[in-house]
Parts: sequence; structure tokens; C-alpha cells
Amino acid sequence: MTILNETYTLANGIEMPKLGLGTWFIDDDKAADAVRAAVEIGYRNIDTAQAYGNERGVGEGVRTAAVPREDLFLSTKLAAEIKDYDEAVASIDASLQKLGVEYIDLMLIHSPQPWDDFRGGDYAEGNRAAWRALEEAHQAGKLRSIGVSNFREHDLDNLLQDATVVPHVNQLLVHAGNTPADLLAYCEAKRILVEAYSPIAHGAILENAEVKAMAERYGVSVPQLCIRYTLQLDTVSLPKTANPDHMRSNADVDFEISAADMEALRGLRDVDYGEHTVFPVYSGK
Repeated sequence: MTILNETYTLANGIEMPKLGLGTWFIDDDKAADAVRAAVEIGYRNIDTAQAYGNERGVGEGVRTAAVPREDLFLSTKLAAEIKDYDEAVASIDASLQKLGVEYIDLMLIHSPQPWDDFRGGDYAEGNRAAWRALEEAHQAGKLRSIGVSNFREHDLDNLLQDATVVPHVNQLLVHAGNTPADLLAYCEAKRILVEAYSPIAHGAILENAEVKAMAERYGVSVPQLCIRYTLQLDTVSLPKTANPDHMRSNADVDFEISAADMEALRGLRDVDYGEHTVFPVYSGK
């Protein structure tokens, strides 16, 4: 039994693999090869988004992988700029078409605000409209589960005012150095499974002396330690890579971080994302 065989059960009873393959920054023409390689290694959870520009390639990889479609858990995300019911309906169908699949296992609202106004204005009504479109697609069987990404407590409270489905998932920036404890507890209380994207802090944590020393004590790499950390927080871990060697290494995390070391990793602060602070999610907002 390895981490690639382990799953969480969503609130609606659907099983979701604990470790997934993130595909941000994988070009569309390389995405199919990356997905096929990951599936060959044993990955069954593949994550993409409309904003990544690689749904076509990811879908090709899923359709041509060495296992049946029903054995894979495929996620995508509604573009952050879509805060309108009709646009959301059309965009859900566009993702199904681009991916070339009959259903999507999980579809998320990518952000509570458009990227150019991240953590800015009030899009409460637009988020409720987009959520209604996701709920209807879920009811119709186009989407097996639905959720959100980058949503804080007040964003979730807004959706829940008139939602008929509580989000099954909230995909968040979670890594050693950025552990939103209150939000994680809120999601757990609502039975919303958290997915941890950028578990290796977009590479920013690789040179952290404290983390490097801890990884050496466990006889593992810094990425392996960081992925294991997010798994022990009871989140889905979504490291992103197109490199099959890294995919194998990222899945080799069958060790246990002690309670004391988990506490030390929880306490890390102020990771410097360097040049990547140009991306809203790493901007500190």
C-alpha cells in the first residue's frame, strides 16, 4: 500500500486520491505525455484549470492513459473572471469539450475574485451565480463533485447562504511556511476537504536551512518532507511536475513526521517566493 493507493472520501461519498498531479505551467503540447507518465507511475488524481491553457492536452492524456477513464479523478477550474451564471454554464460545457470527456470528477471556482482584483472587491453575487451553474451541472451528472479554490471563511459563508450543495473541496495554498490553521479547521467543520496546492511553496522552501536539516534527519528530500507534511494535515497534496523522476520521488512519502516536527513546520512563517510574488496567490494578499 503506497500513498498512490490511498483516498479520502468526500462528503458526497466519492473517493478522491490523496496525492495528485498538478499541471500548472505544463504546456498544452506536453500535458498529455505528463499525464500518461503519471498514470503509468500510479497517479490517479490529475488537476488542471481553464486558466492553465492545457485542458486539451490533459484531456488527451486522460483519454489515452493506460487505465480506464473511471479509474482517474480529473479536476478542472472555472476561470476566476467568470462571475455570471450564463458564462459559467457555457464555460463548464467548454471544459467538457476541451477535455474531451463525458464528465469531470471535480470542478472548482478558481478564485473568489478575478485575478486582477485578487482579495479586492465584492463578487459575492457573482460567486453565488457561478456556484448555481456548478450545482446544476453536478445535478445533471456533468460534474461528480464541485468546490472552490482560494476561498476564505467569509467567501464560503457567502456561498452557503443559498447553496443546495456545500462545496466538497476547497483548494488552497498550503505548505510548511503557510499553514492557514483557522481556515483548515473551518473547512473540516463543514466537511469540506482541503487540497494543498504548491506543497513545495513553488520551490521557495527548497533552500530553507531548518527544513533541509529536518529532511536530512528523515533521510528524505525537502519536497518529500513538504508533501508528507500536507498529507499529515489531512489534505490532498498536489505537487506539480512534468518530470517522471520527480513524480516517482514525490510519491515516495511512506514515512511519518513526528508530532514535534509537524508543530515546527506549522510554525514556519515568511517564505520568500522571490520572483513568483508576481502571481496573485504568492503576493501575500
